[in-house]
Amino acid sequence: MAYDRFGAPIKSTEVALAAFTDPVESEKSHPVPGPVLMKPATTLPAVRVASSSVRDPMLAATNLASQLSHEHLGCVLFFCSAEYDLGRLGIALEHAFRGVRVCGCTSAGEITPEGYGRGCITAIGFDQRYFAIDCALIRELDRFTLQDAQGVIDGLLATCREARLAPIKGNTFAITLLDGLSSREELVLATLNSALGTIPQFGGSAGDDERLANTHVFYDGQFHTGAATVLLVNTPLDFRVFSTHHMVERSEKLVVTEACAETRTVYELNAEPAAEAYARAVGVSVAELDRKIFALRPMGVRIGGHYFVRSVQRVNPDGSLTFYCAVETGIVMTAMEPESLLDSVRTQIEAAERVVGPPLVTIGCDCFLRRLEAELTGEVEAVSRFLRHHKVIGFNTYGEQFDGMHINQTFTGVVIGQPDAHYRTE
Repeated sequence: MAYDRFGAPIKSTEVALAAFTDPVESEKSHPVPGPVLMKPATTLPAVRVASSSVRDPMLAATNLASQLSHEHLGCVLFFCSAEYDLGRLGIALEHAFRGVRVCGCTSAGEITPEGYGRGCITAIGFDQRYFAIDCALIRELDRFTLQDAQGVIDGLLATCREARLAPIKGNTFAITLLDGLSSREELVLATLNSALGTIPQFGGSAGDDERLANTHVFYDGQFHTGAATVLLVNTPLDFRVFSTHHMVERSEKLVVTEACAETRTVYELNAEPAAEAYARAVGVSVAELDRKIFALRPMGVRIGGHYFVRSVQRVNPDGSLTFYCAVETGIVMTAMEPESLLDSVRTQIEAAERVVGPPLVTIGCDCFLRRLEAELTGEVEAVSRFLRHHKVIGFNTYGEQFDGMHINQTFTGVVIGQPDAHYRTE
């Protein structure tokens, strides 16, 4: 197993001065030559958020830097379309944010300050007076052991402790970003979860604009495949990590009678060819199985009284089904159907806001199949308004992660509250 970790202590990340009476205001970015599609930065009491649709990597990185850079910038977390020239973009980001920690991944759609975006970059800049953040790269996912995980987490915790912003317990959470086509999320997440103990964790699997070809995580100036990044965030600000989905169970039950968990392929359901059994359960023919059906009719596994969604990725020529999550022989799957796309996530985020107060920012990992559903049902604008209103920045994923579990068609994230009016940095 091999992993890398940023060396020198980082600290925290914020942007918007707490002294501002207006919690949200726009900043004008520096002009750049040529036609540019770029959103202005939004200044909040402890972070800055930004997005850019500029396609030239150097211009895009420069635009983001003009919106996010300031003397207390400690870390940048970004999500970008895989349509960019990633080699050039990595170099450009390293140059534009020299001396600042930069982590991120490719996406299957972006969540920007204006809501859903496509073909762009969205980013969060954290002020080191409010956030202590360290990041590690896990390169050999197949060989990642509990001992390796403990070493990674211990190193990240040491950095957070050195910053002396807040006690670790109750003030720390982890963000995981994994190669969405590695098929190793379950192993890595379960191992990391054991090492994290009571520290809450959420994250998402990197996408590639639904090409299902190459997904990447970003660390130390480069995009990596077959890898994962772990960010540990320590902050004196209140936060709440959450996860929710909007699927409800139907009566149809499907027993996995033959499967390969490593390739996430199910060959038989109820001792029949998997595609035939699944098509019958959702009320269509095998020929009609497509991404729309997969988005609107997933299956779920009941664990501890709750259903966790398992989404189909594709139908294979032999009549088997490949899933976005591991599915093992012997488990019972239940056909699911959607309720309101927004009600469950609204309930979770508003409940979090009642605990932490007005949101500073919400970092969100939203399954790309949820976005597809919004497009199919004409709800994209409504969802974008909701995301804007609740200050959500994030990306559409190939799978979501929550406290060591890999799940699908879920919205997971963290709501971070604003600094109290009396809170001041030294």
